Amino acid sequence: MRNDRRCGFSVITARDIDKIGAQGIIDSIKDRVGENRVYISVDIDVLDPAFAPATGTSEPGGWSTRELLTVLDGLTGLKVIGGDVVEVAPAYDNTGKTTVLAAAGVAFSLLTLMVQTPDTD
Repeated sequence: MRNDRRCGFSVITARDIDKIGAQGIIDSIKDRVGENRVYISVDIDVLDPAFAPATGTSEPGGWSTRELLTVLDGLTGLKVIGGDVVEVAPAYDNTGKTTVLAAAGVAFSLLTLMVQTPDTD
């Protein structure tokens, strides 16, 4: 993460949800992005393994699916031009398809943000 910061990236950690809440994270992202166009990439391992066990790098202490979707859905108004969901490994998911369902919810939120972005070009 030091290299990310050195390159000018803003980093939001899993524990930030406890410190500043979902709205604080939403506000931070909106302040950082401003009126710029943005591509949102969501690595599913941001979620706690209880919510996304089928990923290459499980991160205990991660967010819940509800927290992630709350943040994404709060980004209405950003100029989202694209997005992706990465690190989903369906072959390793449990019988409840927990990870796949979480990834589908994230993809739906990203698509919703893209559809809401006005075409200004």
